[in-house]
Amino acid sequence: MVTGHRRENHGQGFINICEALKEIAVTNDDVQIIYPVYLNPNIRKPVYDILSDISNIYLVEPLSYPAFFWLMSQSYLIITDSGGVQEEAPSLGKPVLVMRDVTERPEAIAAGTVILVGTEKEKIVLETNDLLSNSDRYRDMSELHNPYEDGKASERIVSFIKNIS
Repeated sequence: MVTGHRRENHGQGFINICEALKEIAVTNDDVQIIYPVYLNPNIRKPVYDILSDISNIYLVEPLSYPAFFWLMSQSYLIITDSGGVQEEAPSLGKPVLVMRDVTERPEAIAAGTVILVGTEKEKIVLETNDLLSNSDRYRDMSELHNPYEDGKASERIVSFIKNIS
């Protein structure tokens, strides 16, 4: 699964990202890439210009949050520039490649649940292909502890509210 929307990646950044996805798809014809594409024309134009004719890349409209979360849960790995996805995907045991040079979520880098790949085509391709072919590295990354707690915040909030007198 791929998501991308960051303004900092507009222009050459998204062209590089799309070229990387194209290479990944062409060299791994057994891999299916699903990309919910943001409506911003600065994103849609390079994405559709470069990727629309690749048979194993599925460009879809933006998804509702439940559908998006389900898609994340079904994905093998996630390539994104989204901060929220960096927090959510590790809870699902999904390795994340972050298409940014820096992240406001250094905990994920330190924990090893995400890898910064920037928008350099070669690095995106290299890290993606390594996770697709190196089952030990994939397993190690997917089994790491989520640095954003245990996913039980809502239960704790409900418990707290019930106990307010």
